Amino acid sequence: MLEQIIKLTKKLIRCPSISPNDEGCQDILINFLKKLDFKIDTFNIKDTKNFWAYHFNNKNNFNKTLVFAGHTDVVPPGGIDKWKFNPFEAIIKNNILYGRGSCDMKGALAAMLFAAKKFITKYNNYSGRLAFLITSDEEGDGKNGMVQVIQKLINKKEQFNFCILGEPTSNKFIGDNIKNGRRGSLNIKLKIIGIQGHVAYHELATNPIHIIVPFLNELLSIKWDHKTHFLPQTSMQITNINTSMKNSNIIPGEITLLINFRFNENNCYKNILKIFNNIIKKYIKNYEITWQLSGLPFLSIKNSFSKEKNLLDVVKNSINVINRINPTVVNNGGTSDGRFIIKTGAQIIELGLLNSTIHKVNECVNVHDLYKIYNIYYQIIKQILIY
Repeated sequence: MLEQIIKLTKKLIRCPSISPNDEGCQDILINFLKKLDFKIDTFNIKDTKNFWAYHFNNKNNFNKTLVFAGHTDVVPPGGIDKWKFNPFEAIIKNNILYGRGSCDMKGALAAMLFAAKKFITKYNNYSGRLAFLITSDEEGDGKNGMVQVIQKLINKKEQFNFCILGEPTSNKFIGDNIKNGRRGSLNIKLKIIGIQGHVAYHELATNPIHIIVPFLNELLSIKWDHKTHFLPQTSMQITNINTSMKNSNIIPGEITLLINFRFNENNCYKNILKIFNNIIKKYIKNYEITWQLSGLPFLSIKNSFSKEKNLLDVVKNSINVINRINPTVVNNGGTSDGRFIIKTGAQIIELGLLNSTIHKVNECVNVHDLYKIYNIYYQIIKQILIY
């Protein structure tokens, strides 16, 4: 089985699916699932490919749905000359498979598919429904990906009960860290407008770089909130400062800042914007500001009144059975498509491969980890749809 999982992972890596381009990945997944008699609905929107696939026993009315969700797109490889091997050749050396997307998250996708195949082959009379929800735009702006597909499925009254999102959550060992929530993300673009001039006649100009110094000093001194029981504290990072002026003897006429906030459930993006704007007005007169909300914070907890199983307990138990460790819930990191899936009312757990090399040069996965995550996924399916 391991060789088959490796073969499929390599096949997916060899598709250079830089977001939002799919480059044939989803055709590979769809053909695999069709052979297992999955019903397939495609939702291809502009440059983004998405599909919803589901399988159930026709003799039983399904009363619960377990969804495996993920993405086929990857981030750009960066300088290919810095990689040990071509990032889209999928080379194995000393049991390490190198390639863009090997961990994030083509290896997990391959493991999911073979876990589903083993389950359906062995338990052809199970009660419930097994589904896959896949997009090719998770690493990009996501406008035509999961956010739209989820709404379409909600409008069709599709049933979601449990969702495993295959993001790379593990730290040192497969399953040592899992997630059941993420912070929200707010992006701000701030343009400060000054007056361009010669550096030798600075009194005739207004330097926007100098203007932002006291503003940034106060902004950086703010402690926005404290961490909660479930999510880290709100953080702010300046991700870019640009004047587009290359000459050293010219005072620039404007400067643009890009700033990102990651905020927890104790904070509201409207409150962050209010504080941000009040500080700007103290120091700066001429400016332009735009902002984009990438996602709200979310937390997936079993409703105490629900008769459903607790997915968090199921995942913890499955990891312990296979890898003999007790996972820790660590809800750090960036945003994920869980922020859209949560709208379905499903319980969500993020569980995937090691995240130590994701988005880096020489992204790689130990092939034995592919087998471990496959077995954990299979155990989860059994505990949800059989026991």
